[in-house]
This record gives sequence, structure tokens and C-alpha cells, in this order.
Amino acid sequence: MINESVLLESRTLRTSVLERTEVLDKVKALSLLPDGLHVTTAMVAAYFEVGIKTLESVVIDHRDEFRVNGYQVLTGPELTSFKEVSGLNTRAAAIALWSRRAVLNAGMLLRDSKVARQVRTYLLDAETEVRTRPVDNSVHRASWAELDERIDTRITDVLGKTVVPMLNVLIETAGEQRRELISLREDVQEIQLKLVEHDLQLSRLQRGQDVRALTGVIGTIDAMTWKEFELHVAELLRRDGCTDVEVYGGHGGDRGVDITARTADGRTVAVQCKNFAPFRHVLSGEMQKFLGSSKVLHRADVALYVATCAFTRESLAIAAQGGVTAVHRGLLEAWSAGVRLQVLR
Repeated sequence: MINESVLLESRTLRTSVLERTEVLDKVKALSLLPDGLHVTTAMVAAYFEVGIKTLESVVIDHRDEFRVNGYQVLTGPELTSFKEVSGLNTRAAAIALWSRRAVLNAGMLLRDSKVARQVRTYLLDAETEVRTRPVDNSVHRASWAELDERIDTRITDVLGKTVVPMLNVLIETAGEQRRELISLREDVQEIQLKLVEHDLQLSRLQRGQDVRALTGVIGTIDAMTWKEFELHVAELLRRDGCTDVEVYGGHGGDRGVDITARTADGRTVAVQCKNFAPFRHVLSGEMQKFLGSSKVLHRADVALYVATCAFTRESLAIAAQGGVTAVHRGLLEAWSAGVRLQVLR
């Protein structure tokens, strides 16, 4: 349901979640400089398991954004003063320092880093959980999923804050066993990532159960997978009298639409389904693509773009000009609750 690519595209969204630096430690231990506040470019590259040049390229492309979030390059007297205060031992004439916010910022921009993808997924899942979790003041016993999540988090914490740092020290002082220790460290870090993936799966499962039980129609829709959402929309079409309803399910044979059908009076229908996160917007380019698929390729009489979020002003203008019905979050909720779409009558 959550599309992590939004973080790569939207600086506004990245800014809105930059306070959640704790997700860095949930995914992997982040080593800090002696001052306890900063890390170097090499340390950030090691955390995300990318090359330093890759990281520097991202900084160049988004330099102003990183500066706002605590990235700075020290030279001259500033560098000398920092080395005295922090105890950092380096002969470099300049050094780039990263705050935890800047490191999280990098995690939202590094497209191909496995660790960065874990950070983005964890970050967006945490945001969704906050929005959908109902207020519950009662005392209740922990479920098995909650217990497993605590165990996973505890093990990940121990591995990241104790085992990996200990291995780092041993590697620095090791002789013949250095290669074996490095291999062991890689295995431990792989276990960390597996535990994070398990934790994410449990969180989604638990949140889906909570939403279905304790919230209304739109909450239930938010908890659906993309496949469940397409089937839900297909059932709404059948409820409103459509026939020959076919769900393509992302198999590639749909030529740019997710569902086709025929209205009760014989008109052809083409539907695009997007169960985006609520804070996402359907962009103009996405609407243009569907307009071409529905009207040109399918020659549909009725084109529906059904989304669990809002549409940008530009995408709505394109929809109106091209004859596409934009079913936004509010209209989707009403449709799901029993209101029939006007265009299907």
C-alpha cells in the first residue's frame, strides 16, 4: 500500500518525517564520531553499503536540502576546533560532517541501497501506523505478533549495538582471522536485515487486523493489498450493474488498465486502481498515461481512475478535459459505503 518512491520524489514529504531518526537504529546500528552527534561521509557510506562517490553524487544533487538538515563541510579553524572538542584524529584539510537528520535524508534519496530501502519502508510504515492506530486506553494482553515484534526488536538492538561494534574492534586488531571476522560481520548484518523484514511484516499484519476491526470503510480499504483493492473495486462495479468485469491483476496484458467491464446499458468501462498512501497525490503524468490507455487503446466510453488518495489540480484538469472520472479518497469511501457512481447510471 505504501509507495516508497514518493519519498524519492517529494522534498516536502521527506521534510515532514525527518524527526523520525530512530528508524536508523531500528534498521541497523549507526556508529557516531566521539562527539556523539556526527558521522563522516565514509561512515554514512558504510551504513548504507554504497560507495562514497555514490553518496557524494546524491549530496551534489540535493546540497541545499542536506545543508538545512545538518550537513556541513569543515575547513581551517572550524575543523581544528572540532577536532579539539570531539577528539577526532584526522589529517584531512576538510571533512564533511553529517547529523542524524542528514543521514536519514540520505536514506530517503539513495535509490539502489538495500539498507536505504529498508529505512524508507520502516519510515513510511511507522507513519501509517500512527495515522491508523485507534485510541485505546484499556489495558490488554500482548498478542503473539506483538511479542514476536518485541523479540525481533530486542535481538536487532543487541546485534547492532553490541555484536557488530565488537566485531569491528576485533577486525581492526585481527591478523590471520581478519577475513573470517569480516565474513562473520556480514552474516550478522544480514541477520539484522532479515529481522527488520520480519518486524515489518508483523507490523503490517497487526495494523491490518486493528484497522479492519476498529475503523470504518476507508480504514478497511487502507489495509488492503493492491490485489485486494482491485477485487474490491471490481465488486463495486458488479454491485452497480456492470457485467463482463475482468480484473487483470498486473499481469501485463491489460494495456495500461487494471479492470475492464461493461455498464448495464452497454457502455465499455476501463478502470485504473491505485491504493496509494493517503498523503500521496495522483500526479498529472499518471493521469495522462491512463487517459491514453483508456481512451486511445481501449476506446472506453467510461474511464475511472480510482485512488485511495487525492489528485493534484493538474491531474484533475486533465481528467476533466479527457473525460476521465477521478474517484478520489472521499468519493471512494462514499462509493464503497453504498452510493452509486453517477457515471455508471
